[in-house]
Amino acid sequence: MSEPTSPPDLPVTFRPGHTRVILLTAGLVIFVVISGIAMLLRLGPGERLSFIVTGALIFWVLARLARVKVVADDSGVTVVNIAGKRRLAWEEILRVNLRPGDPWVFLDLSDGTSLPALGIQPGVAKQRAIADARTLRALAEARSAPSGLPPEPRS
Repeated sequence: MSEPTSPPDLPVTFRPGHTRVILLTAGLVIFVVISGIAMLLRLGPGERLSFIVTGALIFWVLARLARVKVVADDSGVTVVNIAGKRRLAWEEILRVNLRPGDPWVFLDLSDGTSLPALGIQPGVAKQRAIADARTLRALAEARSAPSGLPPEPRS
């Protein structure tokens, strides 16, 4: 077993850095290539515009995929996923899970649901994702415990 990690100073942001760079770079390259092709081909203005709009839509989709993050601050956690954003108080987070084979962290919530937190994903940087999940778990345990009581052990 590893030593318990002391929680970092807040606020702290977790996001998949390598994945973000790859997605934004790919989106930009696709947009430039499609727009360049539209300018090189003998097309009418409407056809050129449709090429450029298609490239812009592809970039927009990849940028939405790249925006995922988890932001922890004194009052709680903000989870930004592909299609939405959710604000959670520390007391709402019962457990932070990153099991082998999981594509990202899952937060078990007090209302009985589980929220995926795509900002911590082991795809490209597995060790970093594990460290980030442990840090978020330590923060959740420290912040959601009643005042003066240590957090309950989790199995």
